[in-house]
Amino acid sequence: MQILKFGGSSVATAATIQQVGELVAQAAQRGPTVVVVSALGGTTDALIMAGQQAASGHESYRQLLQTIEQRHLEAAKELAPVTSQSSLLSRVKQECNDLETLCDSVFALGELSVRTLDRLMSFGELLSARLVAANLQVRGIDHVCHDSRELIRTNSNFGNALVDFQTTNRQVQTYVRNHPHAVYVLPGFIASDAQGATTTLGRGGSDYTAAILAGALEAEVLEIWTDVSGMMTADPRLVRQARPIPRISYQEAMELSHFGAKVLYPPTIQPVRQRGIPLLIKNTFAPADEGTRVEVAPPATGEVVRGLSSIGQITLLRLEGGGMVGIPGFSMRLFAALAREKVNVILITQSSSEYSICVAVRTADAVSAKAATDDEFAFEIGSGKVEPLVVEADLAIVALVGEKMKDHPNVSGRLFNALGNNGVNIRAIAQGSSEKNISVVVRTQDVRKAINVLHESFFEVQTKQVNLFVVGTGNVGGKLLEQLSRQRAYLLRHLRLQVRVVGVANSRRFAFAEQGLELSSWRDTLAQGEEGKLADFLQVIKNRNLRNTIFVDVTASGEVARCYPELLSRGAAVVACNKIAGSAELSYYQQLKRLSREFGASFLFETNVGAGLPIIGTLNDLTRSGDEVQRIEAVLSGTLNFVFNHYDASRPFADVVRQAQDEGYTEPDPRLDLSGVDVARKILILAREAGQELEMSDIENEAFLPASCMEGSVEDFYQEMAHQEPHFQRLYREAAAAGKQLRFVARYTDGAAAVGLQAVGPDHDFYSLQGKDNAVLFYTARYPEQPLVVKGAGAGADVTASGVFADIMRATRQ
Repeated sequence: MQILKFGGSSVATAATIQQVGELVAQAAQRGPTVVVVSALGGTTDALIMAGQQAASGHESYRQLLQTIEQRHLEAAKELAPVTSQSSLLSRVKQECNDLETLCDSVFALGELSVRTLDRLMSFGELLSARLVAANLQVRGIDHVCHDSRELIRTNSNFGNALVDFQTTNRQVQTYVRNHPHAVYVLPGFIASDAQGATTTLGRGGSDYTAAILAGALEAEVLEIWTDVSGMMTADPRLVRQARPIPRISYQEAMELSHFGAKVLYPPTIQPVRQRGIPLLIKNTFAPADEGTRVEVAPPATGEVVRGLSSIGQITLLRLEGGGMVGIPGFSMRLFAALAREKVNVILITQSSSEYSICVAVRTADAVSAKAATDDEFAFEIGSGKVEPLVVEADLAIVALVGEKMKDHPNVSGRLFNALGNNGVNIRAIAQGSSEKNISVVVRTQDVRKAINVLHESFFEVQTKQVNLFVVGTGNVGGKLLEQLSRQRAYLLRHLRLQVRVVGVANSRRFAFAEQGLELSSWRDTLAQGEEGKLADFLQVIKNRNLRNTIFVDVTASGEVARCYPELLSRGAAVVACNKIAGSAELSYYQQLKRLSREFGASFLFETNVGAGLPIIGTLNDLTRSGDEVQRIEAVLSGTLNFVFNHYDASRPFADVVRQAQDEGYTEPDPRLDLSGVDVARKILILAREAGQELEMSDIENEAFLPASCMEGSVEDFYQEMAHQEPHFQRLYREAAAAGKQLRFVARYTDGAAAVGLQAVGPDHDFYSLQGKDNAVLFYTARYPEQPLVVKGAGAGADVTASGVFADIMRATRQ
C-alpha cells in the first residue's frame, strides 16, 4: 500500500487535477494506492471568509459562495465528458447547496462557532475529492471516493481535534479490507467525533490525514506531492543557490519544518515516523525531479549541516534582575503565565548567572505575553527585585539544522564568524541538547543576508559571492570596471570568487542590479539609471543589505568619505582610493580604524599613497612584525615626478603641467598636486600608519609655487604659471648647474613630517626616477642604513585601478 497526498496547489485547477490523475494512474500500476487531497488552492480561506462575513451580517458572503460554486462547476465540466457530467455536476451542486444553507444559518444567527466553522471548512476537501475521483473515472481506473469522516475518529476539540488512533486504525483497516480497490480517494483535513460531528485536524491537516492512513495501513511509503521539488537547503525565495535535499532524517525534517520550512508541519508526520515509514516529498509539476526522501536513518553524507530555515515576526521578552538569582520557580512562573494566555514559546535562553531569562514569541502574541508577564511579576517589579520586562520587536529566528553538527566542534564558530563578518548582530542564541539545531535571533532586515551568508558558508564552500558598490566612474573608476570585467572568469575559476558589481554611481545618477550589472555596457546602464544623490545610493545599499558587501570609493569627494562610518558599522568593507578620509582630522581617521576592528569590516586604502604600489601594505607588514620605523623619505607624486622629469626649461613649465593633466596624471585641479597638498596628505597617512598621531596642520609644506598661482580658476592658474616662467627656469638651472635633479620629497623623521622641493644628486635613490615613478625609502630598526625601497609607477588610471582591485581582493579574504 502507498499513500499519495496532493496539496492545494496540486489540485488548484482542472489542468492540475488532470496532472494528478496521471500521477495516480502511474502509482496504481505499482500497487494499491490511497489518494488524499486538499481543497482547491485558496478555497479554505474563501470558506472561512464567507463564514465570517455571514456571521457579521454582511450579505457579501453570497457572492463569495457563488464564486466558489462556479469555480468547482467549471472544473467539473472540464474534467468529465459531456456524457457523464450530469452526475458529477449534480453532486457538486448538492454540496454547494448544503454549504449555502449552512452559511444562511450562520447569517441568521449572527454567530460562527468553532464547531460550525469546522463543518464549513470541510466542504473544500469534499468537493476536491469529488473532482479528483471524476478524473480517475474518465481514465478508467478502479477507484472509490470515500468520506474520511467515516474513518478517522477524533475528540470534540473543534479546530484542532485529537485523533483516537485505536478506533481510527481499526476503522481504516476494516474498510480497506472489506472494499478492495486499486485507488481510494479521500478528502484530507477532516474527521468526525464520536457523535458524528465534523472536526478538523488543524494546521497541516491534509498531511496529517495521509500520515494517519499510512500508519494505519503500514504503508510502504507516504508521498507528499506539492509545488516544490522537496525540502530545500534554504528558502529559494531568499537564496537563489538553494537546492533540494535528497535524503534527510525525520529529526532534521522536523527541525527545519518547525523553523519555517513550509513543506511539512512536524506533528503531521508522527504516525509514519513512529513506524519507520519513509516519506517522499515530490513536485506535482516536475515529477521527474528526485525530491526529498525523509527516513529514520538516511545514508551518511559529507555535509555537516542539512539545511537552513527561518521564522519571521518574532518578539523577544527579557526578564532580568538580581532578585531572580538563586530563587527557584521564576522560570516556571513565567512559562505558566504565558501558557494561561495560550502563548507558544518558540525559543528560550537563560544566562548561567540566573540574572536573566529570555523567550521568543510570535509578534502577534507579544501584547498578551507582556501583559501576562507584567501581571505575574508585578510585586517583584514594583519592589525592584526584577526589572520591567524588556520587549524587542522586529526580529526573526534563523536556524541551522543537521544531525552531524554534534560531532563537529567548529559549526558554531563558522556560524558566528560568517554572521559577524557581515555585520549581522545576534540578539539571542539557543541550541538544543541534541545539538541538531543552532538558532539565532537577528533583526528582520538582516534575515535575507544571514540566510545567504550561512548558505554560502555551509553549502557553497567552493565559491564566495562578493557584491561591489562602486562610486566614481571617471578615469580610474572606468578602468577598474574594465579590469573587473576582464578578470571575472579568472577569479571564479582560480579563486572561487564570484565578484558582482551590483551598483555604480556618479555625482548625478546610479544604477543597481542585484544579480550584477553587465560590465560590458555599464556606461549605458548608468546613463539610463536613476537620478539621485549619494544619500539615495547609500539607501539602496542599506535596503538591499547584501552579504559580503564592499563599498569602493573612486572619487575625491569629502561627502563620500564621510559616509564610511555608517557602512563599516553595518559590516560592509570600504576600499578607498579617496585620500580625504585617511588624511582627515585624526579623530575621524581613528574612528574609521576602530569601526573596522569592532565590526570586522575591512577599511583599505592602499592607493591613497602610491597608486598601485604596495606602500601601505609594506609599512603595515613591517610594524606588525615588530619592526620600528625611524625615517621615511619618499617621492609620492607621480604627477610632480612626471613634470620635473619632462621640464628642462626648453618649453614653458605650464605646458608640461598641462601635458600631465591631459595624460591623466593630475587631479582634476592640478593645484592639489603642485601645491604639495596631495603629497602632504600621503605622508600624513604613512605617518599615521606608522603609529604617529598627526594632524594635517602638523605637516610642514615648503611650497615651490608662487602664491599668486593658487588664486582664481584653473585657467587662471595656467596663465599665472606662464607669467612665472622665470621662477621655474631658475629652479631648474640651479639644480642642473649642481648636477642634480629636482624632486618633490616627503620626509618623516622622529614624529615630524614635511614636504618640499629638493635637488638630489646622482648618489641619491631618487635621482634616477623616470617618468611618473614613485619611490619610498623605509629606514627602520631592521633597515637602519640600507633602506627598504618600494619603487614603481605612482600615477595613471590603469595602475591606480589595479591598486583598488588589489584592495578588493584583500577585502574578500578578511
